[in-house]
Amino acid sequence: MLMIIADAVRSSDALDTKPSRFVSIMFIGDIVGRPGRRAVAQKLDSWAAKYRPELIIANVENAAGGSGLTIDAYKELDDAGVDVFTSGNHIWAKKDVFKLFGSGKRLVRPANFPKRTPGSGCGVFRGRTGHEIGVINLMGRVFMDPHLLAGSPFDSVETALAEVGRRTHVSIVDFHAEATSEKQAMGWYLNGRVSAVIGTHTHVQTADEKVLPGGTAYISDAGMTGPTDSVIGMSKKIIIEKLLTGVSRRYEVARAGEVEMNGVLVKVRYSNGRALSIERLQEVWQL
Repeated sequence: MLMIIADAVRSSDALDTKPSRFVSIMFIGDIVGRPGRRAVAQKLDSWAAKYRPELIIANVENAAGGSGLTIDAYKELDDAGVDVFTSGNHIWAKKDVFKLFGSGKRLVRPANFPKRTPGSGCGVFRGRTGHEIGVINLMGRVFMDPHLLAGSPFDSVETALAEVGRRTHVSIVDFHAEATSEKQAMGWYLNGRVSAVIGTHTHVQTADEKVLPGGTAYISDAGMTGPTDSVIGMSKKIIIEKLLTGVSRRYEVARAGEVEMNGVLVKVRYSNGRALSIERLQEVWQL
């Protein structure tokens, strides 16, 4: 498996060659369309100043028009302070995305896509003060689109862990999946072997955050970053009409107004990668 090795050090941050005892990693839940990108641009700096994360990871598979990622959307979120970008089943919706894999870009796709799929499913990234942190992206199969040809995430994570484990003890898994049962199973499967298993895809932040006995932080879904007056970020009128009539319509991102940014902060012991805590983050405001 091809693995990304890249720096996330910002030019304003001095590189510290002596790793500290603990590091914090911030994960931002699925960013939806322009309202989600504007929310990140407005609030991420203040969150970073308050929580001082070593690395900021965000799921961006819905960042451009509610489905997919473009070069401009990537740049906008990069400029806002996102260090590493994870994805999921919608990442291929915009043709631009093929240019975003490789060339030093910090974008990963689910590791259990076929081997011929562009991009990599994991990477080791140097954080803001020099700590190396592994990021693994996986996609679930229960209730997901079978046409995506995804292999077993449980098998694929073993290869990714072997790659990441050569460089660092700290590893964060974005498990992009529909079924809570599959997410919980992955959490227990990786208990004690990764620093955190963070669920994405369903866009509703869950209240089941915990540190499992082996030192793996877990939450079923980190939530969404996008318009609050919506159905998981999309126009509620369109969704309701589809459910009432059974007639498919193209989804549209809800108009901006009140927005929310959801995520988690995981504190990890750097020497062994074990999580000490996981905290849910949420802020709602008028855009």
